[in-house]
Amino acid sequence: MSSAEITSSFGKPYRPAAIALANRIGRALWKLGIGGKPITVRRVLSDARRKVGLDDFGDEGFLEPLEVLVDSINREARLNPVGHMIIRGRIVGVLTNKLVAQDTIKRHPEILDIQVEAPIVVAGLARTGTTMLHRLIAQDPAIRSLASWEAINPAPAKQKVGQKKDPRFAQAAAAAKGLKYMSPGFFAIHPAEPDAPEEEVILLEQAFLTTTPEAMMNVPTYSKWLEAQDHVPAYQALRRMMQYLQWQRPGIGKDVRWVLKTPHHQEYFDPLLQVFPKALLVHTHRDPLKTSPSLFSMLTHLQMIFSDEVDPKRVASHWLGKIENMARRALATRERVADRGFIDVSYYDLIKDPLPEVVRIYEAAGLELTTPTVRLMQASQKVNKQHKYGRHKYSLADFGMTKEDVEPRIATYRARFDVPYE
Repeated sequence: MSSAEITSSFGKPYRPAAIALANRIGRALWKLGIGGKPITVRRVLSDARRKVGLDDFGDEGFLEPLEVLVDSINREARLNPVGHMIIRGRIVGVLTNKLVAQDTIKRHPEILDIQVEAPIVVAGLARTGTTMLHRLIAQDPAIRSLASWEAINPAPAKQKVGQKKDPRFAQAAAAAKGLKYMSPGFFAIHPAEPDAPEEEVILLEQAFLTTTPEAMMNVPTYSKWLEAQDHVPAYQALRRMMQYLQWQRPGIGKDVRWVLKTPHHQEYFDPLLQVFPKALLVHTHRDPLKTSPSLFSMLTHLQMIFSDEVDPKRVASHWLGKIENMARRALATRERVADRGFIDVSYYDLIKDPLPEVVRIYEAAGLELTTPTVRLMQASQKVNKQHKYGRHKYSLADFGMTKEDVEPRIATYRARFDVPYE
């Protein structure tokens, strides 16, 4: 598969030779009753405790979401052997991070005094320029972002004596290399570089209240349950992890401003504002008829890594419902607060010249945009060009959809923000 261009022609999932062999061996062992057993909450909790030699998770409110997620995975996800191993390992990884973070905070309670009150939060429908904008603002030395190498393991192992670079960077680089190996064209859709800013949706996994699982696999029971839950605990867990990360790497000072970014927030602006009432919400907009099939393609390719039974039409149908729900909930929040704390940014203005939009954001945030920072942003633009890893081609027809299937679901959103047809 060429990395120069990735299309949405979905057939048999791409499998490198080593992954295909691992899956064949795994299935053979499953038939013999070796491995492949359902994931259980009891076992993943036990494995995490044994792995780090700790047993206190702190607030155990995460147990119910974890139970629902695990049940949904076992009954609905239809993971292949490699996918099963990776997904189970991710769950254990989140739990070990919870244990280490809880232990550190107990020993250093001053962590919870660190202020993270007024983040800049970039949130729009997927493929609306959020990554570009997030990475530009993150160039500012006066602003803190979540690095990919931190996100992969926010509670780090101890560095070896004489080790200059944080070992998590090597872990993130290995993870990115593994992703590229399993799905060579994925970087053309969504780059995942170890030293780049990453989405904090990963940190919301600390509460197991996040859309990450439904992006990676088919878990409709969990997805439906998730939409009905109170997400304040997830944002409280996010704030706690931001404090913990800032304590680890304080950089320019303890009261630094953060820049965050993930489309997930649109569904949960209300709980976000309850936990971060001083946040500046940067709401990005682009024609959903263009962004929707791009998202469907990205998530279908992602799910094909973990399962051999992925129906692109099922992925598209599910996520079109999510897009509609995100738009509906975002509009409800904005009406409730009379747009206070929000600033709108058009994708088309970003593509034309992002710096005037950054200036608007800084003015709304009450921050100074210095000349050296502008130069850093301009240098970043030259490095992080659109289609850096290849061109991504997609269409609604790839998912058995037409404009008439999508437009009625997003018409209110389009009218509210005067989003043009692309």
